[in-house]
Amino acid sequence: MTENEISYKIIGAAIALHRTIGPGLLESVYESALAYDLKELGFNVKQQVPRPFIYKNLRMETGFRIDLVVEDKVIIEVKCVEKINDVHLAQTLTYLKLSDLKLGLLINFRTAILKDGIKRIVNNLE
Repeated sequence: MTENEISYKIIGAAIALHRTIGPGLLESVYESALAYDLKELGFNVKQQVPRPFIYKNLRMETGFRIDLVVEDKVIIEVKCVEKINDVHLAQTLTYLKLSDLKLGLLINFRTAILKDGIKRIVNNLE
C-alpha cells in the first residue's frame, strides 16, 4: 500500500473516531483510540516511537517521540490545541526528516469538524 492509500484510510478512521467521541479529550486518549482503530483495520501501528537526534558526531537518544507510525510509512502527530501553529507543522516535518519518511498527518482533534484539523505534510513524496 502506498503512503497516499494509507493516509486515506487513516483520515477515515480519525473522522469516525472524532464523530464517536467528539472534541475535548486529551491527546493521549485520541492517540490510543486511533491506534486501536487502525490496528483493527489491519495496520501495523507503533506508538510513542523514539527518534534520536543526531548532530555531527553527537547522538542524543532522548530526542523525540513520534505519536504514531503506521506501516513504517506514515507519521501521525496527534494534537488537541486551539489552533494548529507553524511550530506544529515544523515539528511534523522534522520528524519526517529524522525518520527518513515521506508523509505525515498532523491531526488536531480539538475542532468541531475534524477535516478542518487535518494537515498533510510531505517530505519528498513522489
